[in-house]
Amino acid sequence: MRLAWIVVFFAVLIWSGIGPRDYPTWCLEVAPAVLGGLILWFTRDRFPLTKLVYVLILIHCVILMVGGHYTYAELPLGDWVRDLFDGSRNNYDKLGHFAQGFIPVMVAREVVIRLGVFSSNRWRDFFIVCFCLAFSAFYELIEWWVALLSEEAADAFLGTQGYVWDTQSDIGWALFGSVSALLLLSRLHDRQLRERGFIPAV
Repeated sequence: MRLAWIVVFFAVLIWSGIGPRDYPTWCLEVAPAVLGGLILWFTRDRFPLTKLVYVLILIHCVILMVGGHYTYAELPLGDWVRDLFDGSRNNYDKLGHFAQGFIPVMVAREVVIRLGVFSSNRWRDFFIVCFCLAFSAFYELIEWWVALLSEEAADAFLGTQGYVWDTQSDIGWALFGSVSALLLLSRLHDRQLRERGFIPAV
């Protein structure tokens, strides 16, 4: 599992860094994936995660690295989907923001469960959804700061494509992703937590 994760991560990372559309944008988009990979490496023994969460993190890293290679507004698959449905924009960035809720919420869920932060499941789920919203909003602030500091890289990094409600819809997609993950994956996640001995068996 660990070897396969590392091979996929570095294969996509190397591919994405070969002739990207815009190197400053590539650096900005890929940096969170590299940072996440480093955190996982240094915590692999002290705080190992479930297979589900490792796979989800890898998927998120791939989404970031593919988006960094093409830029979120110019991904060929996104263009194909836009043309297929006679749309007006490339929506790959919405996939990225959906993942920004879908995947971090499961990481946060694992951390708070294993640390015993909440005694109430409802309060726990409410908190981690709020965490994902805050995370998404903070990322929008980062995009804004990049736009202020670098006009040249801003358009490619922001990927707004002229959509006036881009920031709000990005956060909305993250909310949708986080709630979807909790509804779809909580039982599987609980089972893996029990199998690893991270929570007591029922």
